[in-house]
Amino acid sequence: MVQKSYGKMRRSRKKMTNPPKPTITDMLRKFEVGDQVHVVIRSSGRFQHPRFHGKTGTVLAKQGRTYIVEIRDGSVAKKLFLAPEHLKKG
Repeated sequence: MVQKSYGKMRRSRKKMTNPPKPTITDMLRKFEVGDQVHVVIRSSGRFQHPRFHGKTGTVLAKQGRTYIVEIRDGSVAKKLFLAPEHLKKG
């Protein structure tokens, strides 16, 4: 028998299949502090844990070309550092 996988990509096959490639517009998208954004993980670039795909959060700050987004994971507030191609206006 094959050993069961417990990696971070477990149960994420349908979430990550055939997402559209990010365009230049996606990469240059601007957000303001306080904007509500949806996290849409694109597997073609660096990405966070798949559990955050589909979550909605608030932009706290900009750091370099990434944005610091606060989301709720259960009852815990977490900060994610995401590139603009992984975010959509909420």
